[in-house]
Amino acid sequence: MDVSVLIIQPWLALAPSAIFMVAGVLTKSKVAQAVGCAWLFYCLYEFLMKYRILCSGECNIRIDLLLLFPALGVASLVGVVATVYAGLKRFNVS
Repeated sequence: MDVSVLIIQPWLALAPSAIFMVAGVLTKSKVAQAVGCAWLFYCLYEFLMKYRILCSGECNIRIDLLLLFPALGVASLVGVVATVYAGLKRFNVS
């Protein structure tokens, strides 16, 4: 998936946010809920950048994304592992 779509349409970041939040509630995984919040904050941040509230001038070169996208990727991976682990533990699957 090309992550630039998240810059053009920031509302798409609500999908992983909702998935991690629901998974976190179902499995009682605080890590998954935190990852859901991270995606939600990214969505808000990207909307603020898109409508030039946080960016007053030239926003074409987005150095911040060199940190944000890998951080969200690693957080998502950790969230998936934590959710699976919490789900197995919660539902007593060996």
